[in-house]
Amino acid sequence: MRVLVADHPLINHKLTYLRDERTDSPTFRRLAEELVTLLAYEATREVRVEPFDIRTPVAPTQGIKLSTPKPLIVPILRAGLGMLEGMVRLLPTAEVGFLGMVRDEATLEVSAYANRLPDNLSGRQCYIVDPMLATGHTLVMAIDYLVGKGADDITAVCLLGAPEGIAHLEERLADVDVPVTLVLGAIDEKLDENGYIVPGLGDAGDRLYGVV
Repeated sequence: MRVLVADHPLINHKLTYLRDERTDSPTFRRLAEELVTLLAYEATREVRVEPFDIRTPVAPTQGIKLSTPKPLIVPILRAGLGMLEGMVRLLPTAEVGFLGMVRDEATLEVSAYANRLPDNLSGRQCYIVDPMLATGHTLVMAIDYLVGKGADDITAVCLLGAPEGIAHLEERLADVDVPVTLVLGAIDEKLDENGYIVPGLGDAGDRLYGVV
């Protein structure tokens, strides 16, 4: 697994305001969307393309376009929805699938409750978006699921990650033949006893959409 921390002043600037407990939900959503677009530039650096013949007002030339099959963006419900628009802005022709996963706050175990994905992902590049990489259980389960459907290249985009979650991914994905890249805005200090990232930014879903 390849880990890339997209260190950039604008990313750090937006992360600062995302972390601030005084930031309200509308501002949090806007900042998260802007931040994801910045991270997406790094995440899509190796997106597959193919030649494409065009004609400019002056002369014919050859450019590139996204290859077929198109990449698939997979937000993890519900917090991943707050990152979807930022990814789609950069990849407007990509297709979108959804995975619904929930973590038991007592045991920290993850279970899936919904999925809307193509049955066959053979030859597909997939981009998982989920704000927080905490324990890593959710992301491992999502990656395993996509690999099982035939995805042959997976990139996960997270705003923040914890060292424990990264280590868990590296251990669990050691024998996975599919290349996996993890793109992060920052790596934080640790997880607390409740499995929350420290200093983190709190519960991303609650801060995006409120407590429900």
